[in-house]
Amino acid sequence: MIFKTIRSAVLAGTLVCASITGAMSAELKWAHVYEEGSDYHQVALWAAEEIAKRTDSRVEIKVFPASSLGKEVEINEGLGIGSVDIIYTGPSFVERYYGPIAISDYPFIMRGYDHWKTYRGSDLFKELSDGYKDATGNTVMGLVYYGQRHVTSNFPILKPEDMKGLKIRVPNSPVMLMFPNAVGANPTPMAFSEVYLALQQGVVDAQENPLPTIKFKKFYEVQSNINLTGHILNSLLIIASDSAMSNMGDDAAVVEEVLKQAAEKVSQSIYQQEQDLVSWFIEQGVAVNKVDKAPFQDAVKPMLTDEAKVPYTLEHFKRLQAL
Repeated sequence: MIFKTIRSAVLAGTLVCASITGAMSAELKWAHVYEEGSDYHQVALWAAEEIAKRTDSRVEIKVFPASSLGKEVEINEGLGIGSVDIIYTGPSFVERYYGPIAISDYPFIMRGYDHWKTYRGSDLFKELSDGYKDATGNTVMGLVYYGQRHVTSNFPILKPEDMKGLKIRVPNSPVMLMFPNAVGANPTPMAFSEVYLALQQGVVDAQENPLPTIKFKKFYEVQSNINLTGHILNSLLIIASDSAMSNMGDDAAVVEEVLKQAAEKVSQSIYQQEQDLVSWFIEQGVAVNKVDKAPFQDAVKPMLTDEAKVPYTLEHFKRLQAL
């Protein structure tokens, strides 16, 4: 209770009442870890412009890319203390606050883009989003398609044995450790902004990300092989803080509508990029290796239904698979 009071008080400093009209004026900060040239940032800028237009500039959003307001863990914490108001973040980072919502990011749990879209519109996703709101007070505005994660390296990885002892960078979240641990690799949590240099200097041997991310972060410049493991179908969440939304009055509905449109807009773009990028990487001289996923799936499968090792319930798992 004391924490929520402090959080509201901190953000209240950015909210000004327009006494003539009685409308609330808000200046909000949208923070994320992605580069300015990424679709995530460009769509956030579009959303900020659209929200300003639809609210007659009563709600103004400034977008802060490339970890300029903090890395992933820090911007999640920022929602609670009022230093940020809106973020892109992975379900795996939100797991710290409400475990079950991370289910979509677990290895091989999603069957593809169509399955993901069905989940996005499902009662299950709504219930998990409500559970996160109950736990934090913050609101999930949309689910964003981030893409299928693949392992990059300087040699082909075609079977689980090829990853034994491999020092692979992963995001600093529990779910990201499951796949490398299952195949005997050596997962190394590291901030997103540090990965390129770590690969270049040999601090780590490999990393894993979707094809659009591999391109815009230029990991292909320091890794010769992209191995199409597709071990995780990754998402992002757009989340708005409780204090920001509760102090906007009727404009809150406009903000929510535009943020949902932004989630759809960027998801379609990222999915299309995935379809086009294999040939582009080959043209750059990168080896793109097709992988038989079955042995990798077999290595992970026992963990997915072990409730001692996952934050969701067996009922959640069964409902997701039934979609």
